[in-house]
Amino acid sequence: MKGFDPHFRDLPDYIVKITKEIWEDRGLATLHRYYGPDIPMRFPSGLVRGNAGVIDGTLATLAEFPDRKLLAEDVIWSGTDEEGFLSSHRIVTSGTHTGHGAFGPPTGRRFEVRTIADCAARNNVIDDEWLIRDVGGIATQLGIAPSDFALAQIAAEGGPESAVRPFHPRDDVQGPYRGRGNDSEWGARLAAILTRIMDKDIAVIGEAYDRAVRTEHPSATGGWGTGFAETSWMRLRSSFPGAEFAIHHAIGRDDPMMPPRAAIRWSLTGAHSGYGRFGAPTGTEVHVMGITHAEFGPFGPDGVSVRREFTLWDDVAIWKQIHLGAA
Repeated sequence: MKGFDPHFRDLPDYIVKITKEIWEDRGLATLHRYYGPDIPMRFPSGLVRGNAGVIDGTLATLAEFPDRKLLAEDVIWSGTDEEGFLSSHRIVTSGTHTGHGAFGPPTGRRFEVRTIADCAARNNVIDDEWLIRDVGGIATQLGIAPSDFALAQIAAEGGPESAVRPFHPRDDVQGPYRGRGNDSEWGARLAAILTRIMDKDIAVIGEAYDRAVRTEHPSATGGWGTGFAETSWMRLRSSFPGAEFAIHHAIGRDDPMMPPRAAIRWSLTGAHSGYGRFGAPTGTEVHVMGITHAEFGPFGPDGVSVRREFTLWDDVAIWKQIHLGAA
């Protein structure tokens, strides 16, 4: 890869190795080298600019969960030396709550959740990022309901008037990366499935998913078979029935020793106007940042099916928007 240190074999190797170096090897100072000084980082909880905030946030998280591990489950990527690369990095992260921090006094409890980070990289530097961590899953495993944790965040930040607003497209900035992914059939297939789900055509799950599909969804929930996927997606969509669905980035890959797979970054933006995952409708304007990964196999009507589906959005950030809108 042009401009990258020669000891990195390819983009996945770069992403996996620097993640371990930063988190598990305590190489926080390497963020000055690997992250651009003005990088825009979009979390469901809000927009962060610059690597200084990333370093401070990483330090605080490690102080709260000092045994934190980040295991690379997959890196689905696209791009070129000229336009830059985009890696959609799915991580299984775990830790024990032994320090004070964002989740309150130490509970001694362990958590295990997923994170997906879409990182744009060029010349050995990450300069644009979209990251979703399953904060609801962490809270739940530490004994806190996601809705209650969102209320605790608002109180800790001084109440509704001064609380940090979760990310919304109106607050976004244009970063260096302008790619939209690649033209792989696998990315197009997953994009078409998600579009039908968001068009409320839930029957697509029975048509396009394996009967033995494994689905992993936010707040550390998951299940086997199409029933879990259908129910989880319906409860999200029914909470925001008039919200606008958009696909922002689509990657497909067919690599040696791996099943065909895809990564889609998407969003829902609109009113909390229906019953579903987030209780009684409030009418609050909500933005849902989502990323979905899928792996494909041979068992489907046309010889293809979704065998594994991994989707993240941040339940806590959604609840926070709802609570702030009702305040």
